[in-house]
Amino acid sequence: MSRLFSRFLAAAAASLLAAGAMAAEPLRIAVAGPLTGPVTQYGVMVRQGVATAIEQINKAGGVLGRQLEEVDYDDSCESKQGPVVANRIVNDGVGYVVGHVCSGPAIAAASIYNTEGIVMITPSATAPAVTQGKHYDFIFRTIGRDDQQGPAAAGFIATAVKPKKVAILHDKQSYGFGIASAVRKGLEGAGVPVVLFEGINAGDSDYSAIITRLKSVQADFVYFGGYHPEMGLLLRQGAEQGLKAQFMGPEGVGNPDINAIAGSAVEGMLLTLPLDPSTDPANAAIVKAFRDKNRDPGGAFQLPAYAAVQAIADSIKAVGDDPVKVAAWLHAHSFNTPLGEISWDKQGDLKNFRFNVYRWHSDGTKTLYK
Repeated sequence: MSRLFSRFLAAAAASLLAAGAMAAEPLRIAVAGPLTGPVTQYGVMVRQGVATAIEQINKAGGVLGRQLEEVDYDDSCESKQGPVVANRIVNDGVGYVVGHVCSGPAIAAASIYNTEGIVMITPSATAPAVTQGKHYDFIFRTIGRDDQQGPAAAGFIATAVKPKKVAILHDKQSYGFGIASAVRKGLEGAGVPVVLFEGINAGDSDYSAIITRLKSVQADFVYFGGYHPEMGLLLRQGAEQGLKAQFMGPEGVGNPDINAIAGSAVEGMLLTLPLDPSTDPANAAIVKAFRDKNRDPGGAFQLPAYAAVQAIADSIKAVGDDPVKVAAWLHAHSFNTPLGEISWDKQGDLKNFRFNVYRWHSDGTKTLYK
């Protein structure tokens, strides 16, 4: 009997230890974006936001007694890698994703997450096709859409700049083509002449041919839909060839590394960005948490990524670690975040989001256009 009782005690102790281990198991959040490739900086922005949010939440005790853990997945900002990464996340049993960072892989991966019941919140993919018309229950974003950003840019160009001839370029990718198309639609609706709408190849090192075309059509304003590596080259090579035109782009061109590419030609570049929430006094403690780790809180995607983690964590606290219930909670509630109070429509888009126009400077700073 004593041996049986000892076995019972041992089994009970093992069960308690196992239960404790299960309770202490971290709650994983995947971050899907470019860890390699030409736009890794945007992946860094999102990871900084995620890491800071996780650190702050864990410092406050975690979520339902569990610590959050970041798990990184690299899609190189390539559309074809979106499903590859999504399937890896499914196979790894991760129920929550912050990302994808770029629109192409986000669009390609979204249907997999929705089918598998995994919550995805992108803090940076602005292409409408990520959410539009899909009837997804599990896909959200903490940034505005191109069809919000495009009209903002077009309205500014038409009323504040009033150029004579506008040329619109894009990088032939989901994000760049989408935002460029939205700007063209807005300008044409405002009666502003668009004399050129053309794609360039992302990753090329010589854009002299398109710059020659810009000069030949006498464009005095150039809008580029795409990312900072190509915009930087367009600015530098345009200046070298004597192109006298004002350049503007979306939030994808707003990266400090553009200064190294464009040099002094970047001075005065215009771009649309969300109002910088790092300047809000209400976010002082969060901004300090970023800076204490030598992270930049003022980029386009850091605080939207922070907000995505916060919304996931708050939802899990409310309904438990169940992505189906978390998705329903996200749709039904609003959340106080560094972006302010946010809530989503039935498509998973923010109900309210505003883009502003900034002027970029050769020292890497930006100022709100007034």
